[in-house]
Amino acid sequence: MSPAGRPPRRRAQRPPAGQPGWARDLTSREAELAARLADDDPDDDDWGDEDEGQRDSLTDVPGGIRLQKVLAAAGIGSRRHCEQLIADGRVAVDGEIVRRFGARVDPQHQVIRVDGRRIPAREDLVYIALNKPAGVLTTMSDSRGRATMADLLGDVAERLYHVGRLDYDTEGLMLLMNDGELAHRLAHPRFGVPKTYLAEVSGPVPRDLARQLVGGIELDDGVASADKFRVVERLGTRALVEITLHEGRKHIVKRMLAAAGHPVSRLVRTRVGPIALGPLRPGTTRHLSVKEVGDLYAAVGL
Repeated sequence: MSPAGRPPRRRAQRPPAGQPGWARDLTSREAELAARLADDDPDDDDWGDEDEGQRDSLTDVPGGIRLQKVLAAAGIGSRRHCEQLIADGRVAVDGEIVRRFGARVDPQHQVIRVDGRRIPAREDLVYIALNKPAGVLTTMSDSRGRATMADLLGDVAERLYHVGRLDYDTEGLMLLMNDGELAHRLAHPRFGVPKTYLAEVSGPVPRDLARQLVGGIELDDGVASADKFRVVERLGTRALVEITLHEGRKHIVKRMLAAAGHPVSRLVRTRVGPIALGPLRPGTTRHLSVKEVGDLYAAVGL
C-alpha cells in the first residue's frame, strides 16, 4: 500500500519502438494488439483468434481463409480497411454479420457480402467486358474460318461463357465470364436485364416514334416493346437513336425499327444492365471491377 493508503498505480507498458504514436497510452494488452494490427505482413495469420468480446455464431470453416484476407484479395481494399469493415458490421457471410477478425471462411462455397452487395470472392472467377467489332462472330470457333471472339480473347476464351449474342455486323459490349450461374441469369429473359443500343437509322424520325416503340410494335412472332427510346442526334436524312429493351429475341432491335419504318444501318450495344461500354476501344477487353460484378449480382438477385 502507498503511504496514502491506496494501492500503487500500475504503470502502462510503453509500446515497442516503431509502434504508431496513437498506441502510446494503451495498456500492455491493448498495445500488443495494436502492434499486431500495425503489422502489414499479409502472411500473419496468428492474431485475432483471442477476440472473444465480439464472437458471432458463424462456425469457422476448417482450413478456411481469414475473412479480411478474402476481402482484400477480392479488391475491396487493404487488409486494415477490410478489418474496419468487419468491425463496423458491414460484412456478412451466408447472410450472417461477422464482426471478428479471426473468422475463417471458404470463398469457393460461401456467399460474402459487403454493405449488402455480393462480392466475387472466388479467385478463379473471371469477368470480362469486350467491345466486339463488326465482322466478328459471337462464338469461339467457326468452321468457315471467319473471325470469332476467340481471336480477340486468346487462351482465356475456351473457359468463358458469353452472355447473349450480337449479330455478325453489330458492334459493342459483350460480357464474358466463367461464372455459369451469373451468365445464365443475365441472358435469361425471366430476369429482364435491360440492354441499351445506339442505332443509326433512316430519317426523318417522327416525334411519336418513342410512343410507338414503347407502346409495342407488332412483329411476325408477337408484339415487342422498348423500355426507353430517344433521338440522340438528327443527321439530315439519317438519325442516331438510343433504344433500351430487355427483349432477347433474334435481331429484335433491327426488326422493331424496320417495322416502324426506320431501317438500321449501324447498331452498337452500349450497355448491359449496370455495365457500360464506355471508352473501351473496338476489339479490346477489360476486367470488370469488384463493384461492377456486385452490381451484376444485384441485377439478377444473387
